[in-house]
Amino acid sequence: MRPPFRTFQRQPRVRINQFIRAPEVFVIDPDGKPLGVMSAGEAQAAARARMLDLVEVAPNAKPPVCKILDYGKYKYEQAKKEKDSKKGSVGTSKLKELQLHLNIDAHDYQIKLKQAEGFLLKGMKVRFNLLLRGRENIHKELAVDLMRRVREDLGHVATADQEIKPIGRSIVLMLLPLPAQKRTHKYTKEGEAETD
Repeated sequence: MRPPFRTFQRQPRVRINQFIRAPEVFVIDPDGKPLGVMSAGEAQAAARARMLDLVEVAPNAKPPVCKILDYGKYKYEQAKKEKDSKKGSVGTSKLKELQLHLNIDAHDYQIKLKQAEGFLLKGMKVRFNLLLRGRENIHKELAVDLMRRVREDLGHVATADQEIKPIGRSIVLMLLPLPAQKRTHKYTKEGEAETD
């Protein structure tokens, strides 16, 4: 037989109000002024008098540091900070891959350069992959020359991560964006790359 279902209040990650276990805490008021060391009960009473919460902001300090503030607002600001920190790191790690062929037409080549420039201006990495099919394997030097041309044509927005290298039947070129202040537009218009 299954035991009866028990409901219990889950303790929040950040200790607030009655969940603060320390007998004494160092209290900071909503304006950032220190109120000093007091018992947890006195600190909770001071927070209730202001119709705010007592939030433990530094639990490892001796005594723990608690601040009188609106917990809902504090939680919102913490979530916003976390989201902003994640947002900053996501753009740099994105990788876009573009396929090339040895006998690429001039117009198609320009389109690939324009696409790559747009990605690089947004701060993304771009990997060019040139697949050699059939008899094209004999002309690997032509494929390497084409990749060198790509590297030179995109030199205003990117640097090569590593040397052009053959991997099986493919030739691979990895481009990393230059710092934002060094990037210039050549194939795209000024506002075009940011809006895509």
